[in-house]
Amino acid sequence: MIKDNLQEIKNSIPKHVTLVAVSKTKPIADLQEAYDAGQRVFGENKVQEMVTKYDALPKDIEWHMIGHLQRNKVKYMAHFVSLIHGVDSFKTLKEINKQAQKHNRVINCLLQAHIAEEETKFGLSFDEISEIINSEEFNNLQNINVVGLMGMATFTDNEHQIKNEFSSLQNYFNSIKSTSKDNLHPKILSMGMSGDYQLAIECGSTMVRIGSSIFGVRNYLS
Repeated sequence: MIKDNLQEIKNSIPKHVTLVAVSKTKPIADLQEAYDAGQRVFGENKVQEMVTKYDALPKDIEWHMIGHLQRNKVKYMAHFVSLIHGVDSFKTLKEINKQAQKHNRVINCLLQAHIAEEETKFGLSFDEISEIINSEEFNNLQNINVVGLMGMATFTDNEHQIKNEFSSLQNYFNSIKSTSKDNLHPKILSMGMSGDYQLAIECGSTMVRIGSSIFGVRNYLS
């Protein structure tokens, strides 16, 4: 079933869009099944769970941290994480840089923009993002590479609202896309999940985060 679901989604998205299989709360056997079907990019929202799965699964997997990141957890994944999606403060960026330095790595990051109406969603305003990437202090972070932006739309059935939120992020992304520094190369726009990824792609998303459409409904009791 996972293999069929994966194939169906891959057939429905353009070649230039990266599929992140969101495997949070799913057992290792499910991830192995997706891996055997050719999937190599997996997203987790809890660091400890990602570490456990990293230890158990093949080492050519790209692990993406997609959940809200607590600074004190960065050290546990700094040696292997491929991309951190939800960087929502300059302090977190500095901590990622510090931990990456210890492992002689450069860690790719996405700055999370707050585009939804809900106050519960994390993220930076566009002004705050501009302030970060234009600051002198940012230029000194040599062990991180900001490769784009991530955003989550409001959880609503109102497609017009979702489209407006995605479009606002796309417009801002386009405004900084040509900016390039040693640690800033904006090429990824991570928007869209199982319920709204087609709309996100229409609005310029180059990376979608899909869980339940691949693995089925999440089990939070395990």
